[in-house]
Amino acid sequence: MQAIYTAIATARGDGRNGRTESEDGLLAVDVRIPKEMGGPGGATNPEQLFAAGYAACFHSALKMVAKGEGVDIDGSEVSASVSIGPLDSGGFGLAVALDVHAPNIPGDVARDVVEKAHQVCPYSNATRGNVDVTLSVV
Repeated sequence: MQAIYTAIATARGDGRNGRTESEDGLLAVDVRIPKEMGGPGGATNPEQLFAAGYAACFHSALKMVAKGEGVDIDGSEVSASVSIGPLDSGGFGLAVALDVHAPNIPGDVARDVVEKAHQVCPYSNATRGNVDVTLSVV
């Protein structure tokens, strides 16, 4: 792959209880283990950051595919739910649910565009075969 952009972020402190910043300073957040995982909560966490990135990236892919197919994707939204849990083989894994709201197109057309977006989205390509990703048109 020929890189056209590289994002750099650095985590400091105590991993999931620390601070993460992008090299350009545009992203600078405290991170904390969520209360549901036994942590203090009160700040964002890697799963929320991943969900935000995946939702934005998938929405861009969706808009690109829809434009190429002449489909009206105005008013669309993508919500990403990222779950973390223990793997049977040890360690932890992620699961993602992408919910797409596309009010201006029929369900079958929306599902087709969503499937095509899933083939071109960089996050989808990065997770394919490694993370369970569920697609829904809501």
